[in-house]
Amino acid sequence: MKTNIENQNPLENLEHWEEFLQTRYPEGESQAAAKPFNATDPAKKKEQFRNYEADARPSVREFYRLNHRGQTFDFVQAKRAEYLGLSKKKMGIWEAMEFLNTLVDDSDPDTDLSQLEHLLQTAEHIRQDGHPRWFILTGLIHDLGKILCLYGEPQWAVVGDTFPVGCAYSDKIVFPQYFADNPDSRTPRYQTPVGVYSEHCGLDKVCLSWGHDEYLYHVVKDHLPVEALYMIRYHSFYP
Repeated sequence: MKTNIENQNPLENLEHWEEFLQTRYPEGESQAAAKPFNATDPAKKKEQFRNYEADARPSVREFYRLNHRGQTFDFVQAKRAEYLGLSKKKMGIWEAMEFLNTLVDDSDPDTDLSQLEHLLQTAEHIRQDGHPRWFILTGLIHDLGKILCLYGEPQWAVVGDTFPVGCAYSDKIVFPQYFADNPDSRTPRYQTPVGVYSEHCGLDKVCLSWGHDEYLYHVVKDHLPVEALYMIRYHSFYP
């Protein structure tokens, strides 16, 4: 399924990555007055995290504009049909992690660490806290679904906060004003509290916006404990 959204395939191949970075994060006068961004600021207070409205990079705001416009119910169904057959490619865990080392998540206002650093950091903190080995493994792999970028998917269809599609949008979703541009906002059957679902059907019956969480959940659902599967499928489901 194709959409008319600009930048549908910003990374046509990996050789374009450096060129993309220079365009996406230009240096010079445009950033001279910007507040320096420190991915590991030890002085950052708890209430300052996930503050999208105040100090988020411009790329974060643009990311969610595209995300909220493009994540329609039909788009999600098409991506599920395209990817959940799991027939694209076989990759080892370390191979996937090395690929992610080229990716900086445009949707995250709190860090500009590479994805490899993020995965290792997450797993190590879980290990230090004394959690079981399946929990450590889940922390290590929880973002591996971001390899969707390898297949040319734009970041707005890979990362970012997830939310239900096919029903009314919660005002708790980040930047809810951008849903005004989503075609589903003008489709009455998608804009009731229950939408296309039945009451009390359970989250496993609800289609969430398409991205790395949903993809990885289907990759590992036969191999990890149910607690790990909840962590993977819902770790971006803030609303």
